[in-house]
Amino acid sequence: MDLFGQSRGSAWERIELPGADLRWVPHWLAPDEAGQWLADLRDAIPWEVHRIRIFGREVDSPRLSCWIGDADASYTYSRTRFEPHPWTTPLSALRERIEAACATRFNSVLANLYRDGNDSMGWHSDDEAELGSQPVIASLSLGAARSFRFRSRDDRRTVRSLELPSGSLLCMAGNTQRVYQHDLPKRRGMRDARLNLTFRYIRPRS
Repeated sequence: MDLFGQSRGSAWERIELPGADLRWVPHWLAPDEAGQWLADLRDAIPWEVHRIRIFGREVDSPRLSCWIGDADASYTYSRTRFEPHPWTTPLSALRERIEAACATRFNSVLANLYRDGNDSMGWHSDDEAELGSQPVIASLSLGAARSFRFRSRDDRRTVRSLELPSGSLLCMAGNTQRVYQHDLPKRRGMRDARLNLTFRYIRPRS
């Protein structure tokens, strides 16, 4: 099966970005189902404030997060090692659906909760060694629609913005992480929450 098959009767749409492999299904989940997932996961996930390193100093991450996965799916980013919380039954079922949609295997997920428009994510690439050279990362958005932006790592002046609605599934593959950075900027005046799940495969340590 080719990467990016059919999902719930909807075909993947390609997002044209030179050097990247980006596709998405804007309404992968129906609105009612997306709303139910948001409510259930917001209550069930053990949210934490992760410490990250910016310009040589450690600060609180501007959002709530939780690293979840198989027992051996340890992950290091921003010079901090995270041990996974165990899968819940609902999240395991959701993982299987997303694996089928993306025709690939995932053994972990980073959950991020943006409580309102003041929460954000800075520019970065998901290029840690344990993800491999061409990782496939599936991103499911629930709740408030937010802008997800891309910029070239070589030319940071040009920014491409994609509005991610609730229930949308975005898949980043190929050289996307090698060529581009992405962020989620603050949105002034927004009071609604957004919950994002980014499914990944962590390569076993040798």
